[in-house]
Amino acid sequence: MYSRTINGKEHTFGVSGKLIMNALVMYDHQTDTLWSQFLRKGVRGELAGTELEVIPVIQTTWGTWKELHPDTLVLDKRGRYSRDNYRGYYQDGRAGVIGETFSDDRLERKAMVVGVDIAGNTKAYPLGALSDNPVVNDTVGESHTLVYFDDSSGTALVYDREVDGNPLTFRLEGEPNGILTVLVDEETSSRWMAFNGTAIEGELKGQTLDRALSHLSFWFAWKDWNPDTELYSG
Repeated sequence: MYSRTINGKEHTFGVSGKLIMNALVMYDHQTDTLWSQFLRKGVRGELAGTELEVIPVIQTTWGTWKELHPDTLVLDKRGRYSRDNYRGYYQDGRAGVIGETFSDDRLERKAMVVGVDIAGNTKAYPLGALSDNPVVNDTVGESHTLVYFDDSSGTALVYDREVDGNPLTFRLEGEPNGILTVLVDEETSSRWMAFNGTAIEGELKGQTLDRALSHLSFWFAWKDWNPDTELYSG
């Protein structure tokens, strides 16, 4: 998700009908600039090279989202949420409309990954591996990262695990419990809510971990855009 405010001015966007390596290309109505979904910036036109401000989001189930935000607003599609026209595409072996650009058989092309991009350093975490190991203390480039995966809702969250310049090491407290899952850091024994990264008890109570830039994607799409990506293997 991106902010529509660019250089202090609000813009509105539409679908251009174009693709770059199978990824959506948007355009804005004010300048007709073309914008790459994956690159997060303008690629042709008046605002080419301008980066969009990223707004962190959670890709999760509707039930989980309602638990987190019971007063949320939802777009009324008059019942059209009941079916997914792309269900067959998720299950077949095709790599998008125009095929894959680079071959990389470290994973099946339709394997789902959460891709992380920090200062140009990229790493992909397969959801299959995260199902077996839902709390990952890792580094991407020089940044200390925490990946948390809730298998019941398919929700992957990536945080910067440094607080006041000090990296923390996290573990589950007990068993996963949906949005009530708690993590504990080894350094201070503070307790943290896994779904929002906020410390609720202990020395660091009130601190909130910053979200890291992440993207839920098919493996074939992630590695096409990031051919030098690292791959987490558990």
